[in-house]
Amino acid sequence: MTKEFYLLLILLALGAYGFFISIDLFMLFFFLEIAVIPKYLLIGIWGSGKKEYSANKLALMLMGGSELVLVGMLGLYFYGNGQHSFDLLELAKTPLSKEKQLLFFPFLFLGFGVFTAIFPFHTWVPDGHSSAPTAGSMFLAGISMKLGGYGCIRVATYLMPEGAKEYSTIIIVLASIAILYGAFATLMQKDLKYMNAYSSVSHCGFVLLGIGMLTKTAMTGAVMQMVSHGLMTALFFAVIGIIYDRTHTRMVGEMGGLMKVMPFTMSILFIAGLCSLGLPGLSGFVAEMTVFMGSWQNEGAFYRIATILSCMSIVVTAVYILRAIGQTAMGPLKESFRGITDASWNERLAVIILVAGILAIGVAPFWLNELVAPSSEMIMQKLGK
Repeated sequence: MTKEFYLLLILLALGAYGFFISIDLFMLFFFLEIAVIPKYLLIGIWGSGKKEYSANKLALMLMGGSELVLVGMLGLYFYGNGQHSFDLLELAKTPLSKEKQLLFFPFLFLGFGVFTAIFPFHTWVPDGHSSAPTAGSMFLAGISMKLGGYGCIRVATYLMPEGAKEYSTIIIVLASIAILYGAFATLMQKDLKYMNAYSSVSHCGFVLLGIGMLTKTAMTGAVMQMVSHGLMTALFFAVIGIIYDRTHTRMVGEMGGLMKVMPFTMSILFIAGLCSLGLPGLSGFVAEMTVFMGSWQNEGAFYRIATILSCMSIVVTAVYILRAIGQTAMGPLKESFRGITDASWNERLAVIILVAGILAIGVAPFWLNELVAPSSEMIMQKLGK
């Protein structure tokens, strides 16, 4: 079964990479679908807990989102530039009429939004992440959830800018709800994997908030948040997998004092947690601050209130992160854990690479900003800003 496991991981990677490089909407949709099936099998066969339920829920909800995307793409095909084309660059030259954009934009944005945990279609995320094997969780949260954010920007907003303007208020409201709901829901979790899964709903809300604000800085911040969250959540799931492999539990209340026997792993857990709560010098701070700065550029009480409410989630994040890390790493060590070992060399190599990415963005974010800025400028031109 080992070969099959790695084959499915490769197919999952193929779907993600193919999606990101496609400039033909049909191929983009094709690779989007390829990225769904391996998730279902990885969770259903190699998962834990309610794996069959979680796999079915994930597949059905993502397939539902895919069908919405298909409807929006067919609208672009039949009512686009008159040539019945799926070419993204050709469609961008002659956008749909405003009436058609208002009709088809919700299908595309909501369809892609399901993949990036838009409220209220986020419920597949906690179950899917918590039941998936460690490698599946890392890939699912680190890369697969970014397909939705990319599609919302690259396809929905870029090809239908008038629709994005009209529905921006709804997007901001849903994003703000996801940010706060995800943070408070995480506060109630006792399982480390469920904590990371619910926090992903909150952090992906910043991506949608940045897109909905429709400013260059906020849009750039949304992309930076996608990259930052991919590194951070993959690191979290890797550390949780290492801990579970040694202790055979993910419940925070059943652990304690692990810093004494797993100093390296617990140190990495601290870094992942501090990145999640937005500590300066790490990628989480840079990405979230960019989104907040871009959001604040919009004048009006509505935008300011949404930005302030979203900022409040940082306090809640700090509470659940510091509490979980403190209960896991600090305190007296239980007798049953005295003989466990720290991370192996290959596990250390994997997490060090992820930590390096987090630090590279957190300490010197300008290189990433320069990569994202041209695309953000192109979208701003489409929006007339």
